[in-house]
Amino acid sequence: MEAMDVALPGLNCGLCGSRTCEEFRVKLAASPDLIRRCIHLSKDRVGQGSESFASPTSEGCATCGGGCGAAAQDLKIFARSERPTTAPTWRDSLGREIDFYLEHFPEDPGPREIIIPHNPMITREMDVQVGDVLIGRPLGMSCGCPITHCGVATNVDPRTGVIVWCVTGPLGPRQKGYKDLGYYIAEGYEGLVQDTQRELKIGMRYFFQPRMCMLQWRHSGLINYLNRNADHWQVRLEGLWIG
Repeated sequence: MEAMDVALPGLNCGLCGSRTCEEFRVKLAASPDLIRRCIHLSKDRVGQGSESFASPTSEGCATCGGGCGAAAQDLKIFARSERPTTAPTWRDSLGREIDFYLEHFPEDPGPREIIIPHNPMITREMDVQVGDVLIGRPLGMSCGCPITHCGVATNVDPRTGVIVWCVTGPLGPRQKGYKDLGYYIAEGYEGLVQDTQRELKIGMRYFFQPRMCMLQWRHSGLINYLNRNADHWQVRLEGLWIG
């Protein structure tokens, strides 16, 4: 099937339900009406016509790879070998420099995030269980991300309210329903680092970009766990900020 010749933004954000813009382009060949799913082509989008908010081209976003993970239908796991092998740009979507990209574990459906609801009692009141589809937004100093996060719980501590989940994007909640945590604190990320501009050390703070971040924005975190494997580092980052 031939891909439809449409100038897609190349953000790989996943909001259309496809993992990448190129995958979405192939679907358009059979169903051109799906083009309405691309919010970045809307004339009403925020920043339309403003150079400072212009979406990057497909060529400029070649390193994004996984989008936001929204297309992880039925929690499909995308192997690391499927990700682009082009050299990293070391810049986020606003042009700010980063030290490394944070990849998710190959066995996980998306980035692994450690969170706690602003009211930890919600974890027990909502009877959050492993496998539950959840939504919520990291508020304030814990990140202040403007995007509602969606994911699947992989570990739940009902005593403290702490939840570990894999962020997978909005498609799962739309299809299967969800439990709404409301506001939460993002306590940490766990993942893999393949390439880095700076030597990684425990106790040091770094600028990084989660590979599947929908906004492709720079984050900051302190490494408090570091383990060297054959071709990558396994890290845990806490004390998270955005910007």
